[in-house]
Amino acid sequence: MSAYKHMNESWIKEQKQRSDLVRSRLIVWRKQGSIVRLEKPTRLGRARFLGYKAKQGYIVVRVKTGRGPREKPRPRMGRKPRSLGVTKYTPQKSRRWIAEERAATKYPNLRVLNSYWVGSDHRWLFHEVILVDPNHPVIYNDPAINWICDAIQQGRENRGLTSAGKRSRGLRKKGRGAEKVRPSLGAKGNLAK
Repeated sequence: MSAYKHMNESWIKEQKQRSDLVRSRLIVWRKQGSIVRLEKPTRLGRARFLGYKAKQGYIVVRVKTGRGPREKPRPRMGRKPRSLGVTKYTPQKSRRWIAEERAATKYPNLRVLNSYWVGSDHRWLFHEVILVDPNHPVIYNDPAINWICDAIQQGRENRGLTSAGKRSRGLRKKGRGAEKVRPSLGAKGNLAK
């Protein structure tokens, strides 16, 4: 077993046991802002698996998003109860995808590489987003990552081109039952969602 795989499994085991370390960590995270820049990833094994490298040009950000369904404001004028439309309106994308979009809005000069879950409690979900600076010489001279410097990769999190976006668009499915997800949901009249 590789070291990063072992680190990842021990992290998940620690989360399931809800140890004092996990509880104290979540208490600190709750009090911080919604987007916090980090020195290094909390889950190093997972970050390395998703493309993070400990060198210049890579930035890790922790994003806090709310849990539960969205609620629209209650209408002031009369409606029949069926038409109020207040509860049970859920977003058509995952919280992880939303976290990536928020991180990209906060840091518009960076590109989103990937993201992963780091914790959750009764009210908040915490994800860490790996961002890459396409204008940094270390990045655009590295053949392993300089594909992200192309102009077509700008705004990739908003177009559902990251891992979280592709998953939410249904592009992990293949074969029977996945006829209406390609080339896109919009092209098929949003019948797949």
